[in-house]
Amino acid sequence: MASAANTEQGLKPYIGRTGAWALSLGTAIGWGSLVVTSNTYLAQSGVAGSIAGLVAGAVIMLVIARNYHYMMNAFPDAGGAYAYAKETFGYDYGFLTSWFLGLIYAAILWANATSLPLFARYFIGDVFRRGMMYTIFGYDVYAGEVLLTFAGLLLTILMCSRHRRLTMSVMVFFAVALTACIAAAFIGVITGCSSSGTGFDPLYIPDKNALLQIVHIACISPWAFIGFENISNSSEEFTFPRTKAFRIMTAAVITATVLYLFVLLMSASAYPDRYSSWLEYIRDIGNLSGIEGLPAFYAAYTYMGKAGITLLVAALFGLIVTSLIGNSIALSRLLYALAKDKVIPDRFSHVSSRHIPAKAFWLILFLSLPVPFFGRTAIGWIVDVTTIGATLIYSLVSASTARLAFIRNDKIEKITGYAGLILMILFGIYLLLPNLFMAGSIEKETFFLFVAWGILGFMFFRNILRRDSERRFGKSLIVWIALLSLVLLISLIWMSQSMMSSSNKAMNSIHSYYIDDGGMSVEREADEQFIDEQFSELRSANARTMVVATGMFAFAIIILLTNYTYMNRRQKESEEELGHARAIAYTDPLTGVKNKRAFTEAEREYDERISSGSEPHPEFSVVVCDLNGLKYINDTYGHKAGDGYIRSASRLICETFKHSPVFRIGGDEFVVILHGHDYENRDEIMSEFNKKIEANVGSDKVVISAGIADYIPSEDKDVHAVFERADTLMYERKLSLKASGARTR
Repeated sequence: MASAANTEQGLKPYIGRTGAWALSLGTAIGWGSLVVTSNTYLAQSGVAGSIAGLVAGAVIMLVIARNYHYMMNAFPDAGGAYAYAKETFGYDYGFLTSWFLGLIYAAILWANATSLPLFARYFIGDVFRRGMMYTIFGYDVYAGEVLLTFAGLLLTILMCSRHRRLTMSVMVFFAVALTACIAAAFIGVITGCSSSGTGFDPLYIPDKNALLQIVHIACISPWAFIGFENISNSSEEFTFPRTKAFRIMTAAVITATVLYLFVLLMSASAYPDRYSSWLEYIRDIGNLSGIEGLPAFYAAYTYMGKAGITLLVAALFGLIVTSLIGNSIALSRLLYALAKDKVIPDRFSHVSSRHIPAKAFWLILFLSLPVPFFGRTAIGWIVDVTTIGATLIYSLVSASTARLAFIRNDKIEKITGYAGLILMILFGIYLLLPNLFMAGSIEKETFFLFVAWGILGFMFFRNILRRDSERRFGKSLIVWIALLSLVLLISLIWMSQSMMSSSNKAMNSIHSYYIDDGGMSVEREADEQFIDEQFSELRSANARTMVVATGMFAFAIIILLTNYTYMNRRQKESEEELGHARAIAYTDPLTGVKNKRAFTEAEREYDERISSGSEPHPEFSVVVCDLNGLKYINDTYGHKAGDGYIRSASRLICETFKHSPVFRIGGDEFVVILHGHDYENRDEIMSEFNKKIEANVGSDKVVISAGIADYIPSEDKDVHAVFERADTLMYERKLSLKASGARTR
């Protein structure tokens, strides 16, 4: 009973304006903003290109923020983008959104959790590098670092699942602290940089188009800002009006942009003496370690000494903490919403007495258990998936906004909805077609993981279809065809990237053989053998790539086809059930013929055909039948005998008018709409029918009075006019039969 009561309590408001800003900012920026920003931005677009691209990306994110704000106020439910897609396009779109949204939040959570060992390596030393386990993808995994990652996740989940107000206080504290620390470090660095006369040349990467460098940074803005919309998952828990959400997200996006710019400028403001420019320094980052391997930290140390390092260490720790908390909260609310809709087991929608979906938090921890064993390299590939995934999510939210705004005729949101959708489509084209505009920055493994996640989505959806007793899913085949097409496209991209990688490896080997090893061999046969070996290896690598790509796509098609078969079968079952229910609703239970509701529906359909004026005119007649003597039988022999009399009359009418629908519209009244064979032979059929009735007069057999009238296009405006004439003729027939001795009512 306590559990049920807790569940009914649901989520309760506790997030104020400052807390919402901290959630939005803390989820948008994390470890990468201080550590890998130089590789992601400066090395690819220079100082000016990175600044311009980031500002452009921030403006675009404000368009997306406006769309989130609109949907948040329309559907203030936990789950954010999942709820918007579900309510606007249906449950299939909702599931697709949640599938990639969950991966995004989880990937960023895992990235920041596994950054704790890196944090320790840089600033504490090898304290946790104990118990070497194995090397995976070139990354050494230590038991001590695995335990540190577990500890970070466990402490985060313990706090978030038990103390929501304490969690929010910690979030606000670290968000404010990291902002202040980065700002203070920036002021110190720029002051020192100005006095030293160090410049930021080159402003752009040489030999590359400056505009394309800016576009490149703008196109990866979903990666830079993903998470600012996190508060949409907690909109049920605001203590302030949701109409203020756009201002809060705007403040978070602007703050994140300013912090990114601070880090960029710091990273390019200083470099070791052995390098001629910041660009040369940044390009060699992969070969450096310690403080030199972190450009922003190196600049802070150069101009501020240990004080600068302390400020950025504090900021970096704050970035990790806020990201862990923010993504855990976002993911928990998404899981809570999915559990409420029974996409996942509904026990994860349980809310504790403190109004926290505690079981959802523990599910996050359970799903995160294997993560530390993958190694940082694999986690980096997963995080790269968020660039594609965020673009997809923002596209769906923008499409939802555009559709809802179109229905409601909200002009501003129609513009922002379509603008966001078009921009995200363009971003997707840019990201998914590497080397079309400039060298792609997404690793080939990222494309492979995206395809794998998409295929897993097909499999998981099949499980949902099996458990979907309410039949809410499986109604939008187009969304799954779109996903399959995306899987195919990315499979081809992965295959292309893999083949290019194999070709480059072979060419590098040949180059090394001929150049680095001193030129051609004296023995030409050895040279030819070496080249044959390289091309043989290249062919084998390309063959393996094609087999894997073909296998993944074939598997995706198989899963889609099985899902489609299941969906199609369910649709047929639903149609049969609907037809059965309709038959019951439109059938007279006593006689089995159609009832008055069915006659009203048929009358409406004929009236529509008549009023449309279409040629040729419908050809039909109406026969009105009335049973003679039913009241006498009921009064004399009882209603059971009367029911038998009605059934006998019904059989006689059905046997007479074999090719036309028969309706029982009253206790002793039947109507037949003659068409086709019965209409063409109506005079003969009515003559035979009346002869049978006349033969029954004076016996215990059924006596029925019937009148028939034809539809006359020049006179009749509807079926009722024909019915009235037939009804009048039926009463005349009744009087005639009465005069001949038949029982009457």
